[in-house]
Amino acid sequence: MRRFRFRASIGVPVLALVLAAAGGVMAATQSSDEQALQPTRQSADQAIESKVSDLLSKMTLEEKLEQIQLLPDFMVTEDEVRKGLGSVLSVTNPQRIRELQRIAVEESRLKIPILFAFDTIHGFRTIFPIPLGAGASFDPQVAFNDHKYGARESAVVGLKQTYAPMVDVSHEPRWGRISEAAGEDPYLNSVLGAARVKAIQGRDYSASDKLVASPKHFVAYGQPESGRDYNTTDMSEQRLRNLYLPPFKAAIDAGADTVMCSFNAINGVPGCGNDYTMNRILKGEWGFDGFIEGDWTAVAELRACPPKLPDTGPCGHGVAADGPAAAALALNAGVDSEMTSTLIRDFGQQLLAQDRISMRRIDDAVRRILRVKFRAGLFEHPYAPVAPDKAEAEMLRPDAVAAARKAASRSMVLLQNKGGVLPLDPSKKTAVIGPLANNQHDMLGPWWGAGRDTDAVTVLDGIKQQSPGATYAEGCKLSNTEPPTTDPEGCGSDAGFAEAVAVAKAADQVVLALGETREMSGEAAARSTLDLPGRQEELIQAIKATGKPFAVVLFNGRPLTLEGVVDDAPAILDAWFPGVQAGPAVADVVFGQVNPGGKLPVSFPRRLGQVPIYYNHEPTGRPCDPEQKYVSRHRDIPSCSPLFEFGHGLSYTTFDVSNLQLSSSTVSKNGSLRASVTVTNTGRRKGDEVVQLYLHDPVASISQPVRRLRGFERVTLDPGKSRSVTFTLDKSDFGFYDNRGKFTVEPGQIDVYAGNSSSASMTQSFTVRG
Repeated sequence: MRRFRFRASIGVPVLALVLAAAGGVMAATQSSDEQALQPTRQSADQAIESKVSDLLSKMTLEEKLEQIQLLPDFMVTEDEVRKGLGSVLSVTNPQRIRELQRIAVEESRLKIPILFAFDTIHGFRTIFPIPLGAGASFDPQVAFNDHKYGARESAVVGLKQTYAPMVDVSHEPRWGRISEAAGEDPYLNSVLGAARVKAIQGRDYSASDKLVASPKHFVAYGQPESGRDYNTTDMSEQRLRNLYLPPFKAAIDAGADTVMCSFNAINGVPGCGNDYTMNRILKGEWGFDGFIEGDWTAVAELRACPPKLPDTGPCGHGVAADGPAAAALALNAGVDSEMTSTLIRDFGQQLLAQDRISMRRIDDAVRRILRVKFRAGLFEHPYAPVAPDKAEAEMLRPDAVAAARKAASRSMVLLQNKGGVLPLDPSKKTAVIGPLANNQHDMLGPWWGAGRDTDAVTVLDGIKQQSPGATYAEGCKLSNTEPPTTDPEGCGSDAGFAEAVAVAKAADQVVLALGETREMSGEAAARSTLDLPGRQEELIQAIKATGKPFAVVLFNGRPLTLEGVVDDAPAILDAWFPGVQAGPAVADVVFGQVNPGGKLPVSFPRRLGQVPIYYNHEPTGRPCDPEQKYVSRHRDIPSCSPLFEFGHGLSYTTFDVSNLQLSSSTVSKNGSLRASVTVTNTGRRKGDEVVQLYLHDPVASISQPVRRLRGFERVTLDPGKSRSVTFTLDKSDFGFYDNRGKFTVEPGQIDVYAGNSSSASMTQSFTVRG
């Protein structure tokens, strides 16, 4: 059983996230061990500040500007390291890391170690399910284990920072990077983001198996116009604070000591030039004392692109006239470390002489970077905990691989199961068909870290392990061309359909492995449609015509439009991109060794025209009614709902969530109350149910979302067994931010809904007293 209660909306929220010694269950109370550590941390910080001040006093301006500089490996020279280069990203070769670090700590004047960073998003070498898939687990332990092992493997090569977790809330399935966070809900993103930070950093990220986390992308990167990556975002203050900032606040409260600012502009101001979000909110309101790094060339992209001039490098936002102006804007707005572009370093001395930046601000940026390096233990232990030639032995260790398999199966969502087609019988002859059936490459998903295709177990091999004699046909090919060329989706030919049909006819049952390639999701991978690429739906129809029982297993990094698929496929299992243990995890679920319990962390639209469609939308004066004309609806879609709503997910057993009770009918603005329900396994198999609790404020000064997730618990029950689940609600749950950026709790009625998806109808109400 996984229970998580988390506060992420009030002005100075308190996070209590503890990994209990027994079983690693997430709890919501601060342990005595953690309380005892607090004075030690304060004392250590005082000692660190003294060391930082001493070191800072010895630094030249050139050395300070070098500390601010963050370069990718291909731009790094040994001479620059000797000058005091601050950070390096995207080098994973342990010998290269050790040599650069040796030069830094032995040959630079002040011997300041380099901070090496990498994007360990869902695994370093042991690749876990993509974060959107982990979101479907509704299990903080899945997210925790992902980064626990990712940090361990990253650290052994000499890395000490990861650009993770990504906590960008998104209502935009066309956006490729929706695959990298936990979907459309701020609460779920907050819970899982906090768990990831705790896994990455632990209580002390100077430990040999820990890194410093860098939640990204600050902020509102997940809502680009048209779903096109890097595109602009525009929203109100209350929407920013109620939907997009809470996961970042949760990550900071969990201890994250670095943050990455975003490419996109928000309300016309680029993320890496935004004084309001970086200085006022992050560093001011939240008291963040770590450092902010710009994303890849994001500082240079603040510049206007000069017309009819030779290429000047990255540019485009047009909020700075030239390189010096972009450097001054970024530094003064709060950027402490410039990634890839070199404007602050190159123009720092000039800008200082012109009083466009101050030495105080330069010192503040360098102090923040050095503070993190001291906290990371780099001055005492600059090298990886194992020799470079020993690093490979630390990869893909059995405990990490087992955790990846469990995470993959817990992340799968059973979307449909007409006639109880699933689970299949492994003793029967199974045909495994489809372009992703015998595929290692795509199982790793986008941001596969240092993973290798050969590390992944295919669906075919996983099925064969449990159903010996399974047969295979590809059906059609998907294209992995990057960037897309003449055949951007593949599966454009039905030449392999005949073989697939013959293989299906010769079998007793069929597993049909379909979906996207990994190149279709992730950064710079926006899609203009959400259909299954190519002619895969036709392949489903061809298999359906054989009359054999079959299940479609989807591999995807975003919601897909499956309106036609649900009519043709009796069973649909969404496996996302499951990682290195894709095949065994899929086999575990389709053969019933694991009863699926995942729930959708994002709504699946019926058609592209519904986008954006999400459960936590604001109401309208003319709510959707498919029988009426002058209401908020699409006239050509005979439904107001998505195809599959947020929180939806089936099981091989059945559950009943009942008896919603509140501990009180009223509560003061600063008080709390409890909501409890009973969940019962009414079927014949042991299984998991995710109990979900939602709130709605029906009358408020600002129109409130029709539902807001404020608690969930994944419960495992034997047949016929019941369990009571209790949630505590306080002002962080029934309050909200207004358009002045003020958190407010208003008197009045609050409706509580409980069930197993966002469409739950069981409800009770309480009143907040004035």
